[in-house]
Amino acid sequence: MADLLSHVALRANRYLQGLDGRPLAPSQQALDNLAVLDEPLAESPTAPEGVFDLLDRIGSPATVASAGGRFFGFVHGGCLPAALAANWLAGAWDQNAALFGTSPIASRLEEVAQRWLVELLDLPEACGAAFVSGDTMANFTCLAAARTAMLERLGWDVESDGLFGAPPLTVVIGEETHPSVTKVLGLLGLGRRRVIRVPVDNQGRMRAEALPALGEAAIVCVQAGNVNTGSVDPVGEICERAHSTGAWVHVDGAFGLWAKASPSLAPLVAGVEQADSWATDAHKWLNVPYDSGLAIVRESGFLGRAMTIAAAYIPKGARRDPGQFTPELSRRARGVEVWAALRSLGKSGLAALIEGNCAHARRFASGLRSAGCEILNDVVLNQVLVSFGDAGTTLRVIDRIQQEGTCWCGGTTWQGRTAMRISVASWATTAEDVERSLAAMLRAWREV
Repeated sequence: MADLLSHVALRANRYLQGLDGRPLAPSQQALDNLAVLDEPLAESPTAPEGVFDLLDRIGSPATVASAGGRFFGFVHGGCLPAALAANWLAGAWDQNAALFGTSPIASRLEEVAQRWLVELLDLPEACGAAFVSGDTMANFTCLAAARTAMLERLGWDVESDGLFGAPPLTVVIGEETHPSVTKVLGLLGLGRRRVIRVPVDNQGRMRAEALPALGEAAIVCVQAGNVNTGSVDPVGEICERAHSTGAWVHVDGAFGLWAKASPSLAPLVAGVEQADSWATDAHKWLNVPYDSGLAIVRESGFLGRAMTIAAAYIPKGARRDPGQFTPELSRRARGVEVWAALRSLGKSGLAALIEGNCAHARRFASGLRSAGCEILNDVVLNQVLVSFGDAGTTLRVIDRIQQEGTCWCGGTTWQGRTAMRISVASWATTAEDVERSLAAMLRAWREV
């Protein structure tokens, strides 16, 4: 085991050190070589060294170099050194983070990380939190708690009696709500189409004045960080109007919620602390390994009731059992990496990471605009939408950039316009990475 792990560390380090000199996307040869893995299951065992060597030889070249500093697609965060190291150690621990009894260290680190997160994001101290796989499951967890709370108001116990015959709830979302939210509404039985959609402005922000009249029990889903523009809904104003009727306000803040951790950017998300629940990704702006999401609920009792599990063999101890707050029972110890990232960065380090990414985004926007490209959004956080002309030209430029390999950006369609989306979310991105990538983008545009 010791020799194998030492060998893995050397190969992993070689992979990371080689990212700067390779194209962002895998070569066609690397993709073709994946056919080697399509083999019959061996009749007899294979030495672990042989398994790993095959994985590294075939797998490493077939990766997208998203761990480097020039991947700007899909709001992918990087992986901080402390978080990666914690991930490896937690893997060696092989902890089941369901119960305090199965992993005291995982449970305790979740408690500490939860307290730090609530403080960093300026949320109510008594909040409850769940460490889940990503923003989709964080939205699921939060909205399950919201469903519990709102149906209780109508005299209905949804955990015991389900949705058959339950009173209807009003669910309100913005026109540019992220699809993970509508997926979750389907999973929870609230319906993807049985929602009221509120129009948005020219930056994708929900128009608070267009909120409908809310009934006795309603859930309003707002957004901190539009996936295309980075814009933030007027959460404070929406909370004021929604709470006047007793409605629940949920914030989908996959990346934008982290702006709360930056003194200079916090005004952009002013008011989010007034909401009732918050979902975010730790594998985005906190830069921990995949998969890691966070669900935070103001009234932890609703979170516990929505997610509780009971069985004769599950002990009820005096300490916090993480599995009583998450959809999964058995799960890996994600809180270890969250704790390590926060412990490594501290308040000022996290603020610097977020502010630096936003500064890089502004540099992309100014450089592209100066060259004659059209920037479609107000660059308020880390998202840049750029048009290189008509839709066909823009798509060809994106394809050229991806094929050339200096950097990687994806395409999108936003409010009727085809655009390239630049998302800066990695600790590894440097000013030099930005300049190299900017030059490659403009070179591709000229070639097209």
